[in-house]
Amino acid sequence: MPKTIEITFTLNGRPTRAEVPIGASTLTVLREQFDLTGSKLACGEGECGACTILVDGVSLNACLMFAVDCDGREVLTVEGLRGAEGPNRVQRAFAEFGAVQCGYCTPGLIMQTEYLLACGEVLDGAALRRGLEGNICRCTGYVKVLEAAAAVLDQTADETAEVNQ
Repeated sequence: MPKTIEITFTLNGRPTRAEVPIGASTLTVLREQFDLTGSKLACGEGECGACTILVDGVSLNACLMFAVDCDGREVLTVEGLRGAEGPNRVQRAFAEFGAVQCGYCTPGLIMQTEYLLACGEVLDGAALRRGLEGNICRCTGYVKVLEAAAAVLDQTADETAEVNQ
């Protein structure tokens, strides 16, 4: 029987307690203990981005992070982006632009786009591609993904400019 440890953290905006196996990945705990299955296990090596989550506002691969390292931290999954009014603007943009195919990589791409949005930088096409390059998709060809991400980032830049005037 593996040793466990109790951790407390904020999960999708809610204080949370969990008893986690010491060697368990954050991805395993999110999927198996909390039924948050948006983040996917694909490569298991941090190369594909399918398991991307935000921890204390930083984009991380949940497959590489031990669950015990979530103790005292804030964890945001794709499920936590949805508000009372429905999907957030990144999720809506992905749907509106058809930036999904099979959908396996979509949650990770959405979380990485959310991270880029939170950074607040204006990204041109090349910088946006660099920002998403850790997220692999075998179905879409990336055109619609890049269009959706650019639309959200451009809209945010426009809103920021209006506020600053």
